[in-house]
Amino acid sequence: MNAPITPAADAVGIEHDDHVAVVELRRPPHNHFDIALIAALADAFEQLEADARCRAIVLAAQGTAFCAGADFAQRDASVPAQRSPRSINPLYGEAIRLFACGKPVVAAVHGPAIGGGLGLALVADFRVTCVEARFSANFNRLGIHPGFGLSVTLPRLIGVQHAALLFYSGRRIDGAEAQRIGLADVLVAQAQVRARALELAREIAASAPLAVQSTRATLRASLVEQVRLAVARESIEQNRHFLTDDFNEGVTAMAARRPPQFKSR
Repeated sequence: MNAPITPAADAVGIEHDDHVAVVELRRPPHNHFDIALIAALADAFEQLEADARCRAIVLAAQGTAFCAGADFAQRDASVPAQRSPRSINPLYGEAIRLFACGKPVVAAVHGPAIGGGLGLALVADFRVTCVEARFSANFNRLGIHPGFGLSVTLPRLIGVQHAALLFYSGRRIDGAEAQRIGLADVLVAQAQVRARALELAREIAASAPLAVQSTRATLRASLVEQVRLAVARESIEQNRHFLTDDFNEGVTAMAARRPPQFKSR
């Protein structure tokens, strides 16, 4: 049986460390998300954006994974109900709020960041990770188009060629490979991931906050609008793919831990 889903109100926690706030996903072991969880996370970011005490955010997680994305084994929670094929996935509407936050974010990626969980990790400005972590944009292996803005954020970070390989193959790479291609910024022992992320956030928080936020806005100029346009296309493509036999096969194969047998239909 699947473990019960932790209510979103209890699945996001905030702790303060002087001028740094730690926002923690509390849905272990995998931290699978749904619309309510991403909305709660966006609420936390907006609360901290309005808090003058907070100068930087660390995004961390309980459990063995940073975030394993949507749980497609729980179809009702992960696949949207029928709607217009041109409509935007409401989960991605909440994700846009995360990208719109004006304060710098450091992600402490201590374990797998898979699918939409990788998209969540790329909301952050920097990623601290470890060899044990796994990064995968496994959407095509499930039979669907990438989502969570990754069609913009991943090539923006690591280049189109590396992004295409990760998208098309669905391969998992470890933290060392992620750092090598620019997907992660700092590589430490697994037990030190959160502490090093806090250290980096404190280093950022020691600079003038207005200047940091202004510089960040310059560097990320138009990113929110790019993500907004990206998730509109991603949603249309995913709406179409959710209805295919290939998507059903991808999810079934993943659950059975076997290679998928796609039929292009």
